[in-house]
Parts: sequence; structure tokens; C-alpha cells
Amino acid sequence: MNTADFLNNFREGALSATALTQACLARAKAAAPLNALLHVSTEAALARATELDAKRQAGGSLGALAGVPIAIKDALCTLDAPTTAASKILTRDGKTYATGWRPPYDATVVKRLRDADALLIGKANMDEFAMGSSNENSAFGPVKNPWDLTRTPGGSSGGSAAAVAARTVPAALGSDTGGSIRQPASHCGVVGVKPSYGRVSRYGLIAFASSLDQVGPLTSDVDGAARVLEVIAGADPLDATCVDAPAGNYVRACQVDLPKLRVGVPQQYFAAGLDDSVRHAVEKVIDHYRSHGAEIVSVSLPHTDYGVSTYYLIATAEASSNLSRFDGVRFGLRVEDGDLTSLYEKSRGLGFGAEVKRRIMLGTYALSAGFYDAYYRKAQQVRTLIREDFDRAFTQVDLLVTPSSPTPAFRLGEKVQDPLQMYLADIYTLPASLAGICGLSLPAGFVETDGAQLPIGVQLLAPHFAEERLFTAAAHWERTAALAHLAPPGFGA
Repeated sequence: MNTADFLNNFREGALSATALTQACLARAKAAAPLNALLHVSTEAALARATELDAKRQAGGSLGALAGVPIAIKDALCTLDAPTTAASKILTRDGKTYATGWRPPYDATVVKRLRDADALLIGKANMDEFAMGSSNENSAFGPVKNPWDLTRTPGGSSGGSAAAVAARTVPAALGSDTGGSIRQPASHCGVVGVKPSYGRVSRYGLIAFASSLDQVGPLTSDVDGAARVLEVIAGADPLDATCVDAPAGNYVRACQVDLPKLRVGVPQQYFAAGLDDSVRHAVEKVIDHYRSHGAEIVSVSLPHTDYGVSTYYLIATAEASSNLSRFDGVRFGLRVEDGDLTSLYEKSRGLGFGAEVKRRIMLGTYALSAGFYDAYYRKAQQVRTLIREDFDRAFTQVDLLVTPSSPTPAFRLGEKVQDPLQMYLADIYTLPASLAGICGLSLPAGFVETDGAQLPIGVQLLAPHFAEERLFTAAAHWERTAALAHLAPPGFGA
């Protein structure tokens, strides 16, 4: 069932919230080998379901997501469940998730889901501190792709994407810094939305790179993503970067007819390195829009090639600053051993994983005296050029169509020893993050590889705060392609 099915079944009384929750909890247990969920909130979810059943029977007003089970990425603070960002440094014993930090508050997006009567099923696995493209950097083990258990689900929101793909939940929250919603959505065959920077509050999101991080939904269909985004978007006085504007009518945008569009195809996104199966699937989507009256326009984003290096200077510099607070003194892992310097060194040395340490060191170097101007400042200047590329493109076209990832899901362990190849997995998602525009990935098709059917995602990009445009175009393709109902073998609809 998708998000609307859960809503309708509960509102119409066909199924109780308790029955819906029990079904999701059973699916979570069956899908445990995926390692998609780090924590399942069995008691809290059932207690909330009982309250919702009583509320409906009493004729009370029901929220926009009443009866919809949702998983929450472990980077988002939750009052009733641990929050560790999949890192040992946010556990007391440096080993087990159960000893994880318990926040004294909910993230704004979590509070809004609760207020909308959603049922929070548990916390989703992720790359540690959202640093990764394969969900192999989690301190609590990698997530497996439901379509092929030998392959990565993508990252860093791999647990959220895998949980949705396996039909454990119809929706989940993730965070996207450089593609961490869109890339796993592509690899797992689900819908993932990175809202425009400032559209959704970041309050309560454990920061990786503050000028890039954005919270968004991963869902089994486009309509579900629209429903979740309507609830979590909007102004928040607790986040100074959140735009003072209400959410758009994204559900209605999914239902309107496709207008006559000018669709841009960036030349740089179809160059060397793009897998042929991905190219063919994305070209099919472009042909779909052409056949429905869209004008297809070739556009150039000339600074695309600088996206990876620019991102990995800015993001690591911000990570170096943000993660300095995890020092073994105030919360989380504390390794007592002599003086204060030893406390810092051993707590951070044991608490952080290899990828997080790598990025902290890269960022610290980029910000250090004598190198700031050569690296960080220059990266910010190139970021401006990348944003201007998109600004010019959107004077010519309404939206852009690109691949979400250069390849289908790759094998677990395939790129772990080659950080550069891992970083290149986000080559098509990083530029939009640097520009702060909105993006959406949804299934474009499937390719058979070594006996497994693997999803391929297509990415739609639109200007700042033009999410409605994305939802209209995405929903039109989804209705025609009829891919949203497909589930991995062994994980029923």
C-alpha cells in the first residue's frame, strides 16, 4: 500500500491504526536482514495507534497523515527513541545502538509528523553523520538493497530508502546534503525529494554541512512524497535558514494536467562515465515528455565538472566545524584516560569511523591558515558559478531532466577502498545541492544485472521553491510508466 492507501483505509474504517501498525511492525521484523532500521518503536507506535483509533471513533479531527507509518532517519532528533547519526560517538558504550543519545526534544519535522497523526515506526540506518554514498559507513553495519542483497542501497539515507522499497513503511524521512535522498531513491526504486534549501526546517537535524543539508521524504510514489512534504515544509522560527513562506499545494500539483513545458537536457550529464542502461532509461523519460508536447532543449551547465571538488571542500570544511562539538565532554562516548587532551583524542578516535575522520581532516586542512583562500574561499566562488549556471538554464527551460546516478546500484564493498570512485557516485546530484535548488528522483526503469532486476532513477530539477513543477512532471511520468507498484522479490506490495 502507498501513503494514500494507508490514509484511506484508516479514515474510512477499513483498517484500524492498530492493525496498520501491526502490519508494518511485522514487515519490519521480516525485513530485519536488510538492516534498514536501527530501532523499531514497537510500544510507542502501538500506543499512538490506540490513541488514533479512539480519536477516529470519537469523531475527532484527524491529521493530514493519520494512520500513515513513517520511518525517521537516525540523524533527526526524536524524543522517544535514540538518535546517533549511526555513529559510536553518540552512544554511551561506543558499541551498541541501544545506549544511544536520547534527545530532550523532537526535530521540527518530527514534531510536524506527530501533529499530523503519522505513526513513527522507528529510526532508519544511514552512513555515519550522513557521510557516504553506499550506507557502508554506518557504525552499526551496512544496509542491503532489497532488490539484490549483495548491493548497496545508496547513501547516506540508505536505510530510509530500503525500508520504503521493502514495503516496511510507505514513507520515510531522509536528509540530502549532496544527493543523500536522491541517490538511494534511485538505487532502491523509490521516490526521493530534496526540497529547495530553506523550504524545510533543519532544527533537530544533526548537522553535516549546514549550508547544504536539507530534510526531505522518500516514499513509494510521487503522491506520497507530496503529502509528506506538505506537512514538514514551511517557516520555522527555530531555523534562521528556513524561508518565511508556507508549503505549496504539492498534492494538487500531482493531479493537474501536464502543461506545455520546455525541458532542458544538460549536455554535461550525458558524457563519459554514464552507464548505457541508465542513459537509455533516462532518454525514455525525455521521449515521454516530448511525446506529450514538451519542447526538449539542450542546455549547458559548464561548471558541472567542478561540482565534486567544490562540494568536497565546502562540505568537509563545514563538517570539520560542526563535528568539533563531539568531544567526549558533553554527551555521548567519553573515554577517560589521564588529561583533557587524551580525553579528546581517545573519545574522537574511538567514536568516529574512518570516513568521518577523513572528512574532518580534509575540512580542517581546507580551513587552516595559509590554505583558506586557496581552497575554501575558491570553492565558494566556484559554487557561485555553479548556481549561476542553473539560473541561466532556468531562463531557457522550466525543468531539467538528468540521471540520478551514473550507474545502477553497485556491489557492497566494491568502492570502499577507493574514496574518489565513491564520491563520483553523486556526480549528478551534487551540483543541485550546491545551487540550493529542488530535485526529485523517481524510477525510470529497470535493468537486469547478474540475474537481478535493478532500478534506475531519473532526476528532475527545478528552480528554487518550484517544487510544484517537479511534482506535476513526476506524477505524469509515474502514471504512464506504471512502475510505482513494483516491489522487490520477497517484499510484497
